Amino acid sequence: MTTATPSKVATSSNRGSKPGERRGGRQAGTPNKATAEIKSLARVHGAEAMELLWLLARTAESEATQVAAIKELFDRGYGKATQLMGGDPEAGPIAITEIVRTIVRPK
Repeated sequence: MTTATPSKVATSSNRGSKPGERRGGRQAGTPNKATAEIKSLARVHGAEAMELLWLLARTAESEATQVAAIKELFDRGYGKATQLMGGDPEAGPIAITEIVRTIVRPK
């Protein structure tokens, strides 16, 4: 006669995260390995690419190409321009100063 061994029941001490507690993901300050190589290659060829953009901005036959090259140069030199989300274009960009979250219990 054989005796059955009791099966082991998996128990988990993970009962959820405490409010504000972060679990998983990269630790703060750890670089993203997936994009590190791409960024490294871009930095190696960055000066040459900027020279080519400048050359296109000055000598391209198409005005669209010149404008695109100038836009890219400005974006890198001054940062991308703020875009409006909609509404009155004369009102300017919207500044979000506070986010309020309301939880409503269904009746």
